[in-house]
Amino acid sequence: MAFSEETYTRAKEIIARYPVGRERSALLPLLHLVQSEQGYVSPEGVTFCAEQLGITRAQVGAVATFYTMYKRRPTGDWLVSVCTNTMCGVLGGDRTFQTLSEELGVGHDETTADGTITLEHAECLAACDYAPVVTVNYEFFDNVQAEQALDMVRQLKNGERPTPTRGARLCTLKEMSIQLAGFAEERDGALADGPAGESTLRGNRLAEQYSVSVAGYDPNTPIPTQADREAAKAAAEAKAEKEKAAPPAPAPSAAPVVTSPAESKGLEANKPASDAKPAGDVTPGREDPS
Repeated sequence: MAFSEETYTRAKEIIARYPVGRERSALLPLLHLVQSEQGYVSPEGVTFCAEQLGITRAQVGAVATFYTMYKRRPTGDWLVSVCTNTMCGVLGGDRTFQTLSEELGVGHDETTADGTITLEHAECLAACDYAPVVTVNYEFFDNVQAEQALDMVRQLKNGERPTPTRGARLCTLKEMSIQLAGFAEERDGALADGPAGESTLRGNRLAEQYSVSVAGYDPNTPIPTQADREAAKAAAEAKAEKEKAAPPAPAPSAAPVVTSPAESKGLEANKPASDAKPAGDVTPGREDPS
């Protein structure tokens, strides 16, 4: 499968974000980019990334197979992940997965016949305080039991987009992947939806109640871009070279001690008596000229 001209253009934009000599750091967003067009990272997608970065297909494959968000087989528009780890499992996650599996006619990492929904076990979705949880394309549906999950999946089958418990509105796997590649969300109002969860807000409210904040944090401090960091580095190197080329400064000479007349008088008055010659003093061995 040939990739579109837009994908090639976007690939160049992604690579240009990284410093010269470190282009291979663009691999993660490039993998999301090919997934945004194909719905998964295909063998052609692996080749595409390798050619764009000048690395081997084995190096690309090693990364693509390490992270679970890169799918190596065709995946539906809706990736339904059911947490079956200990906390969610015992609170209803196991039953939810079984119910959805029967409804969709698929097992773990399998896609429905119409290619729209993929079901998977999730080892942990990092939301134990909302257990049991289900995600659709990584958007959370909290405290979901089997019947609620079944209703949600039926809405997806009917072409609807149910509202997540918190966070942004649902987007397809391809729409999500283009965002993860680093391109702006184009759907109108898509980033204005969804409240934060109560458990999440609890920590913020406690911080406000007890006046807890990060030391030295200034929300108005801009986050430096790569260009800012490179400019600062170049300026520091130029300053170091200038200081290195400059002739060494002469060593400072000892400045003469200057005293005021009053200080001089005081020093004379404090001079030890043994240093002064008494009147009529005669040097031994010489006669008094008088």
